[in-house]
Amino acid sequence: MAFRLLKLAQTSASVRVLAAGAQRVRGIHSSVQCKLRYGMWHFLFGDKTSTRLTEHSKVITVDGNICTGKGRLAKEVAEKLGFKHFPEAGIHYADSTTGDGKPLAEDYSGNLSLEKFYDDPRSSDGHSYRLQSWLYSSRLLQYSDALEHLLTTGQGVVLERSIFSDFVFLEAMYNQGFIRKQCVDHYNEVKNVTACEYLPPHLVVYIDVPVPEVQRRIQKKGDPHEMKITSAYLQDIENAYKKTFLPEMSEKCEILQYSAREAEDSTRVVEDIEYLKFEKGPWLQQDDRSLHHLRLLVQDKFDVLNYTGIPVYLPEITIGAYQSDRVLRQFRAVRDCPLKTLSEVLAAGLDSWPHPKPPHKHGTCCGPSILPLCCPEQKETAHQEIFQMSFIYNSLC
Repeated sequence: MAFRLLKLAQTSASVRVLAAGAQRVRGIHSSVQCKLRYGMWHFLFGDKTSTRLTEHSKVITVDGNICTGKGRLAKEVAEKLGFKHFPEAGIHYADSTTGDGKPLAEDYSGNLSLEKFYDDPRSSDGHSYRLQSWLYSSRLLQYSDALEHLLTTGQGVVLERSIFSDFVFLEAMYNQGFIRKQCVDHYNEVKNVTACEYLPPHLVVYIDVPVPEVQRRIQKKGDPHEMKITSAYLQDIENAYKKTFLPEMSEKCEILQYSAREAEDSTRVVEDIEYLKFEKGPWLQQDDRSLHHLRLLVQDKFDVLNYTGIPVYLPEITIGAYQSDRVLRQFRAVRDCPLKTLSEVLAAGLDSWPHPKPPHKHGTCCGPSILPLCCPEQKETAHQEIFQMSFIYNSLC
């Protein structure tokens, strides 16, 4: 399994510089930064997670359609509550939170882009589902970072969307004919074995903006790629939110719903949050032992991503063993000579660069799911699109 190459830096996203600054009182340093790796001995010697959790130790997600002001509201709510803000996870989330923090080249990031999706959502190379599957893995990694931060420091977190709402885009893609039914089945199987390992947010803030208003905002924004989004796709996203996501989450957590105008007043939103009792949800049933196991999980990024590997063949996220080998050699060449570009490496010839171990004779698959292949030669000619998770490549830096 290719994810076994995953060796992320000891310092995860929650260990980086945080919004809340450190303070010094009489020479004693206090900070919300997580600096030590948590383990079994910490638990046995009295490091109980519950001792650092307060009434403000909450997970809040802000959800809504495209261009509804989620980012602005999430940031303002986090600032006023003293929480850590996690901007929406994108294609390069893993790159930005590991290594030197710089995004990897597109060749090593699955050859994915939202612009390509907006321009050609029915691309024959399976780009739409690769993008959706990749973004789910990014959200999964970010949600684990958010929980790690909460359990380690006690500071609340505010996220823009999460693994629990990611499916609304999948449903919209399928309804519009962008992806196949097999992709939906694969996504649901991955979600069923990953999302169940995590506690849901304490609160979901939903911004309800009608589709015509969303389109008006997109036009005003002026992004030529986003302007190609159809009203039918936006309507399917809204329907998935209202008919599936909100009813399901209302059984697990608190829900606050606002119109576009109401969401502009972040002070009112904060006041509503402070009035909530938070009297439902699985967080109420947690004890130090269960929080201990959750904390062990979220700090182990290999474990977090390992469950996204489902042993089923899906062309959209599969590449041949030899193609994977070539990409890996290219990356190592660029890594070893950082001043050289990928084009310079290719011009010089890969034969002059160190070779990694040869691929498995049965082939390989790299992506959010690590899938077995039966004929690497056929897959190499059938799938020229490179799909390599940046999580794996970043570990080789």
